[in-house]
Parts: sequence; structure tokens; C-alpha cells
Amino acid sequence: MSTTLQGAEALSVPSQRWKDKVNPEGLCGRERHGNYCPKLSKKLRTVVSDLERDFFCVGWGVRQTTSDGTKGFGHFCPSKVTPCPGEGRKDSREGGIDILSKEKLPLFPPILYFRVMQKVLFIGLVWPEPTSSAAGTRIIQLVECFLSGGYEVTFASAAAKSPHSYDWEPWPVAEQSIILNDSSFDSFIKDLQPDMVVFDRFIIEEQYGWRVRETLPQAITILDTEDLHFLRKARQLASSKNESIVYHNDIAKREIASILRCDLSLMISKTEIQLLTEQFQLSSKILFYLPFLEDEIDEKRISNWKGYDDREDFMFIGNFLHEPNWHTTLILKKEIWPRLRELLPEASLHIYGAYATEKVYQLHNPKERFFIKDRADDAREAMENYRVLLAPIPFGAGAKGKLIDAMQSGTPNITTSVGAESMSIDGRWNGFIEDEWNTFVQKAQQLYRSSSLWKAMQQQSINLLNKQYSKQMFCDIFLKRIEEIQKQVHQHREGNFIGEILKSQQFNSTKYMSLWIEEKNK
Repeated sequence: MSTTLQGAEALSVPSQRWKDKVNPEGLCGRERHGNYCPKLSKKLRTVVSDLERDFFCVGWGVRQTTSDGTKGFGHFCPSKVTPCPGEGRKDSREGGIDILSKEKLPLFPPILYFRVMQKVLFIGLVWPEPTSSAAGTRIIQLVECFLSGGYEVTFASAAAKSPHSYDWEPWPVAEQSIILNDSSFDSFIKDLQPDMVVFDRFIIEEQYGWRVRETLPQAITILDTEDLHFLRKARQLASSKNESIVYHNDIAKREIASILRCDLSLMISKTEIQLLTEQFQLSSKILFYLPFLEDEIDEKRISNWKGYDDREDFMFIGNFLHEPNWHTTLILKKEIWPRLRELLPEASLHIYGAYATEKVYQLHNPKERFFIKDRADDAREAMENYRVLLAPIPFGAGAKGKLIDAMQSGTPNITTSVGAESMSIDGRWNGFIEDEWNTFVQKAQQLYRSSSLWKAMQQQSINLLNKQYSKQMFCDIFLKRIEEIQKQVHQHREGNFIGEILKSQQFNSTKYMSLWIEEKNK
């Protein structure tokens, strides 16, 4: 991940995440006061001055930030070229820590690490709200993945922040407010010079993709689909009319066009990849399966789970701005709970969700033991108090964040085939998958009353999550895929010629609409 200069030898660099420069003259020598310091030759000084990137001098110490905004490592760097302020002599022989690789750096022999970080720009539809939706959690996980790979991350959005927007303060993430349909964005990315840009859903790619490609044609473009919006809408329409699903709708044309224009699109569901490759004949080379990136459930986590006897009642959770969550709540109110409360008079049903409106609050009825609870500050913490999650999801797409939370909190659940789509393993589930409401209610009663059944289903959470959603498993594979595309970006784009056509002027209607709006706003 770095160019290591030791003596007069420059070691090879295994990773393209760094734009490396090799300086065979870069030596470290003993100062007369006994301090070891990375010294940069005149040749290396020239290289550094020509770079428009931050660079790291990894010496012996902790991460530093200088007044000009550059960052570095080390206590023993009096050189004016390296961004590492000297702090005098130290007798410690423990060395330092490279916070990017978490590796300990020895004091002897003196080594100079010279790195130039690649930059990734995220453009968000909104500022992430992990307490509001799984989409907020998803984008934060992607940011964390890039940071773990040593990338410099900037997050930008034209949306206004809310009290629930994620606080990036503890993270080394730069924030930038941008303006929609405004050429100031062009100046912003020209100054930033990101190596890659991640679009948060296809709408953002429509709004900013053409600007990115005109200003930075070599930048790798990545679309995070979250889920296929056209699939969710098609299923919703079919459900409301009790008709078969029609995938070829107007949203499909827009969303698939966006996928084709990007170098890589991140898919959270294998079912959706199958739909795109078989139904719409898209190349698998521009699609990448990247599920939720979760910490594995370990023994410590399991030991903190509440047991069967320490939990009670049923629950559901979901952002009410998301139509499937609203319709699921209606099904619980009208179909599931009237039958289930008769079988379990000691139990209640609690509904959590962000952005509840008056129509949601009207469903609150303590006499029926049906409670609307608003948003949960921590979904997993709240879920751990309940015995069973009920999720009779009638339509939707992608993977369901609430079901990931159920796995992480050791909460068995009952959902539908749409709810568990692309999430179960050979039909095995941490609960039951049922589409018929009478059977759904019967399974809910069994799961609630039987401690042995409940405990067995809780154990399934461990297998499901650790085998399918481990971030240790997927993050490195994803970053390596990006490196592969960077090495052969021209060949990669030539292999997606339809995408190249869609980038051309005559197919760029969103560009001209944006320019028209910008001119109109002047």
C-alpha cells in the first residue's frame, strides 16, 4: 500500500490505491542530536511540489494535521517538505502506528513511507440518517469501507441537514454543501480532483453524472443503487391492481440508463443482478454484488443478547416515507394483529418508524395493544427488548435493513418471500417465511410461545449474518475490483459501448434540462 524506501532500495508497491512515486535517493540518516528523521532529497522535493494530492510521511508517532490542511505521521520530521512538525528528541524505542493499516512501525531501521492518497467523492441524495432508514446505514458502511482502504473521502449533498443527519465529526471525512443545477459544482470537483465519484441512487447520477464526466472524464463513476427502484415500483403497482408484474416501465428506462453510464453499479441483492442480466441483458462486468457490510456476530455479541424470558411483545420498524413500510403497517393493523392478539392476549405490538404522519398516528390504539412509537434512536438496541419482529412486507426490492438488525440483535422474525428475498440460505431463516396471513399468524404464535423454537431461530441469526454480510469478506474484494477497473479503464468502457452511447450529447437530456434550470434561476 505504500512506497517503502530503506537505504538506497525502493521496494515495489502492491496496490494501485496509492499513486506512488519512487525515489531511490530517499534516505534516512541519524541527526547529530540522536533523532531519526526521514529526509527528502532534492529530486523528491520536486516530485512532491508537482503533486496535487495529500501525502503521508509515516514516521514514528501519530497522525498530524498542519495549518495548511495537509496530513502526515511522525514526531521526528523537521524537514519543511514533509507535513510532520518536529517535536524534539524522544528516547522511546516503541516506534509508531500507521493508522491506515493499523500496523506497528519499528523505530529501527529508519524507513520512509511516501504515499499519495486517492480521493473518492460521495454525492448523497440526502445527508445520511442511519436512525431513519437502512439507506443511511448503507452509505455510511460504504464510506467506512473506502476509509479502511486508505482513501480520502469527501461527502457532498445539496439537501439540507436535519437533526438526525449523521455526525461525521469523529471520522476523517470532509463535508461539502453543493447546489443542484449550478455550475459551482463543476468548480468544486475541478478543485477537488476526485479519482472516483459515488452516486447515491440513480437520481443523483442523472443530476450530477454529466457534470462529473465533462469535468473529470477519467474519474471512475460508481452507482450505489440501494435497491432497484423500478422493481419496487413495479411490484407496488402489481400489488395494488392484483396483476402480474411489468418490469418495463419508465423508471426502468431511467435507472438502467444510469447503470449503463456508470463504470460500476453496486447491487445489494443477487436477485436484482439476475433480473438485470437475464431480463435486460446487462453485462455482469458493470454490476457488483455488495451487500450490507456488517461486523460479524462474535461470542461477545452473543453473550450480550437478551434471552427469551427477558423479552416480550412483538415489534415492527421502518421509515414511513418508504411505501413498503406504510403498507406493511396497514397489513399488521388490518390482517395480522386482529387475529394474533386473540391468540396472545398477554402480548402487544409496537410500531417504530421515522417521519410518521397523522395517518400513521391514527392507527395508535392502546385498547387493541397496537402502539405507534415513533423513531428508535438505536434500532438494534430497541429490537433487543422484543421477542419477535413481524414483517409482512407485501412488495419491495433489495435487502431489508430491519432484517439485518434482527440478525444482529438476535431477534427471530416472520416475514414474506419478498422480505427475505436474496437474504435466506437455502430456505433457512432466523424465523419463518410466510405469504399467507393465516399461516403467518400461526407461526407467530408458535415462535412467541415456544422457548426452544425461539432459541433455535435465534441461533440461525449467527449463521445467516456471518456467512452473507461480513464486511471482512466483501470490502477488500470490492476495493480490488475498483483497482482492476482503474488499471484498464479504457478497455472496461469499450466493453460497455451502450453506456458510451448514452453518455453522448444526443442522449443527454438531463444535462440540458439542468442547464435550462440554471439559466432560468439566474
